[in-house]
Amino acid sequence: MVLFLNFEELMSKEMAKINRDVLMLREDQALKVGASLSQSEPRKISMVGIKPHIPDLNVKLCSDSDEEEKGEIGKAFQNLAGLKTHDACYVDHKLLYELKVEIIARLPCFEYWKLQFLNIKFLQLLKSCEIFRVRQERGLVKPYVILHSGAVSNWEMFDKDFKTFRRLPKIPSSDYCFFYSGKETVSVGTQLIVIGKERDELVVFRYELENHKWFKGPSMITPRAMYGSASHGITAFFAGGIKMDENGNLVVVQTVEKYNADTKRWTMINGMHKARKFSSGCFLRGKFYVLGGRDDNDKHLTCGESYDETTDSWELIPDMLKDMTVIAHSQSPPLIAVVDDNLYMLETSLNELRVYDINTNIWKKVGVVPVSANASFGWGIAFKSMGDRLLVIGTSHSWHRKTVVHSCRPSPDVEEQHWEEIKHWCVGAELPQFIHNCCVMFA
Repeated sequence: MVLFLNFEELMSKEMAKINRDVLMLREDQALKVGASLSQSEPRKISMVGIKPHIPDLNVKLCSDSDEEEKGEIGKAFQNLAGLKTHDACYVDHKLLYELKVEIIARLPCFEYWKLQFLNIKFLQLLKSCEIFRVRQERGLVKPYVILHSGAVSNWEMFDKDFKTFRRLPKIPSSDYCFFYSGKETVSVGTQLIVIGKERDELVVFRYELENHKWFKGPSMITPRAMYGSASHGITAFFAGGIKMDENGNLVVVQTVEKYNADTKRWTMINGMHKARKFSSGCFLRGKFYVLGGRDDNDKHLTCGESYDETTDSWELIPDMLKDMTVIAHSQSPPLIAVVDDNLYMLETSLNELRVYDINTNIWKKVGVVPVSANASFGWGIAFKSMGDRLLVIGTSHSWHRKTVVHSCRPSPDVEEQHWEEIKHWCVGAELPQFIHNCCVMFA
């Protein structure tokens, strides 16, 4: 226990050193991206978004036996971080590996990039998945909201209170079409999957939180767009959508495949009863659900389907969306989110929040949402679950139509929900008026 406390004190001191020394770096040594400033402590600068100019950390790491190279790199990192040689040795050789992981797992994810200044072994630990595995096992996982406002802008990752943020690196694509065409995203484990179009093919990019880097691939077995998707743990499902056949024609499909974040592999599973595009997906009470969309005749579907992975089978749910109003042919896919094993929907035509009764196949109204989803037929709105809360981002009902962020702890037993507006948006981050992509990563 004494060792545990000593290391916490040491980590606190070293993080303070790193913060002071990085702030004192010359302007040509630090790239100022976007930092959140505390309202109550105007002199306290958040390090989130500040990335010092350092050697490429993605090159092959040196081995313990390569003493000369290790010594040079280690000395450079120690000098930059203001560490003494005996400090690094103490951290590396005096503590059990498991103890280091337990303590680091309790640091906020936004602070992890600073660990690369301690020494090579901390950098190696950061790039492994061990820290995130321990966070999951200890119940330390927190939701992070990832937003994209379109075109060449980067994805930005926010904490659940939107007080701090981190701008993700730019996707390594040189294709103009990819950045200016539609993209679809889903978070699975500690990866962000982005699927878009490069020239005449669909491509997959994945961002890995532990590496803070984008990778291309692997490609889907059946490349598709406009699918229904959802993730649960390290697995994500992609159902239906539009694919291009061998003659270059667009075809609506009923095929389904899943992606495993650990193995980075795609697997085909049994197909749905209905071919559908522009549908939505979610995980509800252990099953993968697909709702709505349009069939191969471009007709709106009111049925849903649920997939049981234990039996690898689908159950058709007739009239699941029979009471939903279609306000335009170009209406967005259903806006759905699951909180506490209850399925909620933002009814875009009336700006209403509804909850689904899985036993009676009926939707009940539980209040009005504080955004005007009907103004753009449901497009450009973020409606997601953040653990025990619902998150909605969109334009307000007021005449000046500003973008607002609200959250609530929903209850299916009350007629009106208590929505709380998040007003203190991060300094350095822009609140987009139209949300092109939004997902929540639990890490």
